[in-house]
Amino acid sequence: MDCTYPKKEHLKSKTAIGLLFTEGKSVSKFPLRLVYHTQSSSEKPEIKVGVSVSKRYFKKAVDRNYFKRVLRETYRLNKHLIHDNCAQSLSIMLFYQTKDRLTFEEINTKTIQLFEKFRLQIENDTVK
Repeated sequence: MDCTYPKKEHLKSKTAIGLLFTEGKSVSKFPLRLVYHTQSSSEKPEIKVGVSVSKRYFKKAVDRNYFKRVLRETYRLNKHLIHDNCAQSLSIMLFYQTKDRLTFEEINTKTIQLFEKFRLQIENDTVK
């Protein structure tokens, strides 16, 4: 699997983002939170991902942008954990939810743990 984050994987649709907040399910691994919603789509499953860092925790845009870049990079490096086990189309939003300034390595470790927890939840949802 290629480790890229192309434009076609960016979550930009206002309707898809709205569905995430109204009907989405959530998985957390402090300080990260993943909200997802399954989509009815064509034959090829696709995953769209967005990232968010709250102004509540980081007042300066420079700080928010830094953590958004880190979240996108950790997704890019670990997206195989989601893509390899997913047979449906998903919209996913990643949130950084603390004012603590974690290092890249700490955030990467938490992202891997979050994706593993998410994978288990998806498997449980499809079994039910």
